[in-house]
Amino acid sequence: MPGRVARAALLAGLALAAGSSITAPGPCRGGAQAFARTDLFFGRAMPGGVVSEAQFKMFVDEQVTPRFPDGLTLLAGIGQFRDARGATTVEGANVLILLYPHGDRKIDAIRRDYRQRFEQQSVLRADSLSCVSF
Repeated sequence: MPGRVARAALLAGLALAAGSSITAPGPCRGGAQAFARTDLFFGRAMPGGVVSEAQFKMFVDEQVTPRFPDGLTLLAGIGQFRDARGATTVEGANVLILLYPHGDRKIDAIRRDYRQRFEQQSVLRADSLSCVSF
């Protein structure tokens, strides 16, 4: 029973540290551990053009990798959203997936840096808890 209590406290701490009200996953099996997961969605359109592959790679190399040197996953895709005028905007997008063992404030710095560098309105953030094994 003490293991369950400690585990519940850890998972509650992860949810609070991530700054959200996400709930803990069920018991992790097969040696997996509970990790926080954050997905960041980066739009590639910007005033006067688009964020190029080279620019995005440089951003990841300079701003993301030093903050998360143990690893990350990047996906390329197409995103869409409704702007302030109500028009649907479609643009290229990148999704960054980060898994980490505890809350981390470095993620908001990444979002802020991208918004400032590429004149973005926002970088969408989605947080959850996952069972992870390596």
